[in-house]
Amino acid sequence: MSQQGRLIVVSNRIPTEAAPSGGLVVALHEALESRGGIWIGSSGQVVDEPGGLKTLADDKYTRLAFDLTKAEHEGFYLGYANSVLWPLFHHRADLIDVDQGDRDQYMGVNARVAQLIAEVIEPNDVLWIHDYHFLPLAAELRKLGLDNRMGYFLHIPFPNPSDIAALPDRKQLPHWIAAYDLIGLQTQRDVSACLEWLRGDTAAEFTLRGRMKLDTRHFEVRSFPIGIDVDAFRDAAERADITITDLPTNQKLILGVDRLDYSKGLPNRFEAFGKYLSMRDKNLPHATMIQVAPPSREDVEAYKDIRVQLESMAGSVNGEHAELDWTPIRYLRRPLPRDVVAGLYRRADVCLVTPLADGMNLVAKEYVAAQDGADPGVLILSHFAGAAEQLDGALMVNPYDTVSMAEAIDQALKMDLHERRARWLSMMQVIRETDIDWWTNSFLRSLQNQPQMRVA
Repeated sequence: MSQQGRLIVVSNRIPTEAAPSGGLVVALHEALESRGGIWIGSSGQVVDEPGGLKTLADDKYTRLAFDLTKAEHEGFYLGYANSVLWPLFHHRADLIDVDQGDRDQYMGVNARVAQLIAEVIEPNDVLWIHDYHFLPLAAELRKLGLDNRMGYFLHIPFPNPSDIAALPDRKQLPHWIAAYDLIGLQTQRDVSACLEWLRGDTAAEFTLRGRMKLDTRHFEVRSFPIGIDVDAFRDAAERADITITDLPTNQKLILGVDRLDYSKGLPNRFEAFGKYLSMRDKNLPHATMIQVAPPSREDVEAYKDIRVQLESMAGSVNGEHAELDWTPIRYLRRPLPRDVVAGLYRRADVCLVTPLADGMNLVAKEYVAAQDGADPGVLILSHFAGAAEQLDGALMVNPYDTVSMAEAIDQALKMDLHERRARWLSMMQVIRETDIDWWTNSFLRSLQNQPQMRVA
């Protein structure tokens, strides 16, 4: 990369500590540590007046942060990004909360961040912009005359073409996308949805070699399923010393690890586990489900609703099925350290990854990586997780069908060692072949190969 210029990454979140956590942040941190460059993102601080970029770190790569005002945090982040784009892209157009003031803040932050980037970017630098917070960022940069190569990666699902009609900026969205040279999506399903929409509802047209053209802009849409650092996560799981003192060694452990979000299908999961408890063979050892679900965006009304619903459902299931020495559901509404989570993965006999919509869901890949290959657990995976396109060794379920999910839990807990190992080996091969290095290299190589277009 150095001969062509620096790599500049832009995302909403940026690590403020030496050891980052979270799928997107860890992935980008590892990519920049090996390549060098600049990472620009929000500091997480709310200030009275916006300022310029401030340096957080300058070691193997440089971290530059910008602050948000209270109005920007509420309008850009809580408002348009997470009350319009997030529900729309997760196929919940019914939860969209449209506010013109939020839209203005969203566009204003993107315009301001573009100005900040323009102050540090050099002619041959390559920009890699991430996620739904910065959909219009390339368009704002093009307005400033920048003709650098710009790639965009969407970590969440692409919306259904029929849902895009509910987007206030539906007429601007094609031009936001066309301002990039390369658009990376998680799955082939997402690519198909994007191309179907572009072909049917916009003036975009296909050109030679599978690229697209809108107005004077040429661009490409491709799938780049994100991966993990397999060996690092496996090592962390092996080193973790996790002892659940009141969980007998012969008792089965079912694990869920998700942000507290309506897209994760947690009420369906609790309901399915309750149905499993009603149908289970009472002669078999008890199974305990630990659900880790740290809160996010609690100021958004839909998140308050899901929290209350889960607390009620956990209490109901436990009230019906618990015994003096056994609590069926242990619900932890707080984050756990990454090494503790890795140890829980390794201890768990079954991992439930059952979102109603998800870009990839790296929990699925982390669980596979954490397993003891001599006696691996079973992954139960929603058809609607992006990982379902790759991890065909999982037990696939429809998260809306809670009876079938209960049956899948029963099947997983009874599965013999030979089948568990065969399924695990198949998935382990995939996550090794498409790890974090593969993802980074594939995207950046494809971006570098895009023809550079000069801004008129």
